[in-house]
Amino acid sequence: MRPVQVVQTFAASVPEAERCWYDTRRWPSWVDGLDTVLETRDPWPMVGGGVTWQSNPAGRGRVTESVVAYAPADGQTVQLSDDRVTGRQAVTFAAVPGGVEVTLALEYRITRSSPLTPVVDVLFVRRAMSQSLGRSLARFAVRLRGD
Repeated sequence: MRPVQVVQTFAASVPEAERCWYDTRRWPSWVDGLDTVLETRDPWPMVGGGVTWQSNPAGRGRVTESVVAYAPADGQTVQLSDDRVTGRQAVTFAAVPGGVEVTLALEYRITRSSPLTPVVDVLFVRRAMSQSLGRSLARFAVRLRGD
């Protein structure tokens, strides 16, 4: 699996950041590429819960996320899949002076591979994944400030 990670600090508390992060009704305003949340399965955001969402037309298609780890005031890990990748995405929240540090990490595997997949991954996919996570966190900051 290939890892990518982004970290950003926000002027908010851990509980405020968690409340915003786990509210799937707000996801279309900040999750990069997300068009519509199709389903939220209980016990979201805890282990056993999940979310299915549809991307915008240029995006990843239907994405399924299933919670595999959850610790209140710490974070969550989901197993995710779409037509192109599978992987694990983790979000962690840490109190820091003046706010909360949010780390968003993704370990992914391209499901449809060819002999060129490793090169394409290094040159394009990994960068695109990292940029997408960064856009999500930047939009999350705007949404969190709006609350």
